[in-house]
Amino acid sequence: MKNLIRVAGAWLVSDSAKDGYVDCAKDYEVDWLRVIPFILMHVVCLFAFVVGVSWVAVGVAFGLYVIRVFAIGAFYHRYFSHATYKTNRFFQFIFAIIGASATQRGPIWWAAHHRDHHMRSDKPNDAHSPVQHGFFWSHVGWFLSRRHYYYNAKRVQDLLRFPELRILDKLDTLVPLLLAIGTYYLGAYLQRAYPGLNTNGWQMLIWGYFISTVFLLHVTVSINSIMHRFGVKRFPTEDNSRNNAILAVFTLGEGWHNNHHYYPTSTRQGFVWYEIDMTYQILKFMQFIGIIRNIREVPEKVMQARIN
Repeated sequence: MKNLIRVAGAWLVSDSAKDGYVDCAKDYEVDWLRVIPFILMHVVCLFAFVVGVSWVAVGVAFGLYVIRVFAIGAFYHRYFSHATYKTNRFFQFIFAIIGASATQRGPIWWAAHHRDHHMRSDKPNDAHSPVQHGFFWSHVGWFLSRRHYYYNAKRVQDLLRFPELRILDKLDTLVPLLLAIGTYYLGAYLQRAYPGLNTNGWQMLIWGYFISTVFLLHVTVSINSIMHRFGVKRFPTEDNSRNNAILAVFTLGEGWHNNHHYYPTSTRQGFVWYEIDMTYQILKFMQFIGIIRNIREVPEKVMQARIN
């Protein structure tokens, strides 16, 4: 019982900041109790066969997917992990909240692990290298383990300065929970106000939150598991990163992964005109209206290093 209470507490309140890791074999095992919510999220998606489908529920699911895949790429990745542009503290917190709605933990945890990945890409101690650890581990196994529940606080001292980010990281289930509740009440409202839409609270919850979130998660982690195996190597890097045009579409530009590994401090990841990077284009508009500033471009000398 005490163990179950401890695990339930860990689901609600994260305590994952560590100065380093205790490296032992047990840490690489999947912590099945802790990841019960992850498993249940997938199971709940099957209730789509029970609640049915409507165009409005699918539309909300698609809209929430697009917003949150942009937030992961633009905010969690290009801002919190790599600081490729600047913004003020207010918008920084807004970015963190929107990113947290993706149910991929808090911005500090996410950035710490991603910075670790760049320091050790495809080396034996890279947390999610498919070259070193295989597809399953690089896709989902690594973040389900005891070891990677924690992060190395030394990697993110710049982010730990902000108490609001630390609180959001600690309560990393709060924003997803509020989003899930919001989708339910949206569906319930539409059922009463516009019955012709043929939706309801449970249908909107399943499609708008669960299916959208699970699809988003697997698209995001495919950057780890697929794009260090399949695609085009445009630049000479010491890792196995690849560009993949198909995943670039699904991730709004994150698929130009070899470009990013060669020059990670650029806001832009599609380096040439035919490498469509919608995240970069949206960020350019956000700079134009004053939400962000100091976008980092790709120097011409970087392009001269192309091998493909």
